[in-house]
Amino acid sequence: MITAHQLEVRAGARLLMENVSFRVGPGDKVGLVGRNGAGKTTLTKVLSGEALPSAGSVTTSGEVGYLPQDPRTGDPETIARDRILSARGLDDVVRRLRQSEIEMGSDDPAVRDRAMRRYARADDEMHAGGGYAAEAEAAQIAASLGIPDRILTQPLKTLSGGQRRRIELARILFSGAEVMILDEPTNHLDADSIIWLRDYLKAHTGGFIVISHDNSLLEATVNKVLHLDANRSVIDVYNMGWKAYLTQRETDEKRRRRERMNAENKAKTLTDQANRMRAKASKAQAAQSMLKRAEKMMADIEGERAADKVARIAFPAPAPCGKTPLTAADLSKAYGSLEIFTGVDLAIDRGSRVVILGLNGAGKTTMLRILAGVDRPDTGEVIPGHGLKVGYYAQEHETLDTARSVLENMQSAAPQLTDTEARSVLGSFLFSGDDVHKPAAVLSGGEKTRLALASLVVSSANVLLLDEPTNNLDPASREEVLAAIRTYEGAIVLVTHDEGAVAALEPDRVLILPDGVEDLWNESYADLVSLA
Repeated sequence: MITAHQLEVRAGARLLMENVSFRVGPGDKVGLVGRNGAGKTTLTKVLSGEALPSAGSVTTSGEVGYLPQDPRTGDPETIARDRILSARGLDDVVRRLRQSEIEMGSDDPAVRDRAMRRYARADDEMHAGGGYAAEAEAAQIAASLGIPDRILTQPLKTLSGGQRRRIELARILFSGAEVMILDEPTNHLDADSIIWLRDYLKAHTGGFIVISHDNSLLEATVNKVLHLDANRSVIDVYNMGWKAYLTQRETDEKRRRRERMNAENKAKTLTDQANRMRAKASKAQAAQSMLKRAEKMMADIEGERAADKVARIAFPAPAPCGKTPLTAADLSKAYGSLEIFTGVDLAIDRGSRVVILGLNGAGKTTMLRILAGVDRPDTGEVIPGHGLKVGYYAQEHETLDTARSVLENMQSAAPQLTDTEARSVLGSFLFSGDDVHKPAAVLSGGEKTRLALASLVVSSANVLLLDEPTNNLDPASREEVLAAIRTYEGAIVLVTHDEGAVAALEPDRVLILPDGVEDLWNESYADLVSLA
């Protein structure tokens, strides 16, 4: 399984945790929780072997399966079904079987004989890897995660970010790994798939570590909680289920608040005493010592408060524009012979609020990418109206240049800002000091979300295209995004599985994909949000 001993983990120069030790043994179903940016994703990379700790060690026994937040792995030319089967090394076996079957139909006896021998060898390997039942098992897992058969036959490069992520999740579940590390596994899953995953993890006989903001998943599955406390750079281990953890955590927080208040009172007492004493030359040195102790106490308290901060998010005042800043006419998109949608018309009026619904794979993300000008439609056109300024939030953070730093990304998004102004905006999104020089590639999912949202804030956009903007956010940060959606005065086109985000949007219209049906919003559509 996994044993962590005296770990020290850093993000650049910033200390995330130190002297951390814990063990994930057989049957341990662990929820790894903490605020965005506390270091959860960085820790999972260390535990999976994808990154090294600054100090300490991680030892594993048995196979470890790792689902990162941004699973852009595998050859993009690989067929999705083969990617899943590769978890047990069966993808190459299946390819050889299929090729041998074709060659066994040859008119050349020599070719037929070689093909029959290759088929026999591949067939033996297939049975050794679980037999043909393994293919059926992989297909059943994929179907349960909302991956239709047609997706399984497509190359990875043709799939949306959400589809790629579900393929990787299916691969990890199919692998039979003794311990799984799952970073936000419910992202991009519909309600039925989340319920299935919840039941799967409940029945799982091995161990797992899961990062999730889905309380129902944690409540149903975990029997142990690791809380990464950014205030103290430590992990608190709770050998209990989710509900018991929440109760204990509340008790611990109340105790720490009392300790903080006592420290504040003690620091004030020391400061007052020092101020009275330093007027006398004989006691000046003692007074100075007291002041230093008081300053250290207050610095520690302020450090804890800084770690508790939440990014303050307010979308920009929209630039002036015409009545209909964005129009789409007769849009269609296909990948090879697979038609995604066709004949879609949409007019985005100034200040309008539109939600796009549809099952996974219906083309919701593709539609936003076309509206944003990232992708081109096969037919039809996107017509910019007078004064159009688009702000696009991509669910996989494709708008960020991962080779550049946080500050460079901000300066690219808003070249009109001075260095000081850019740093000020980033500071309000909790990127301060040396954090602004971190490469975007090393940011956690929540940090990438904050950086992408910061870029929107300075955009003066009058049409926001938002693709799953609440993914990877802790509850407090999610509420900030919802408040920003509620108060934004420009137009919004929203794709989301988050019912709270749709409620905050208060949409006036809905676009149903792949049919391209547009309708006035009514509450009957609300039931479709989590299913979409």
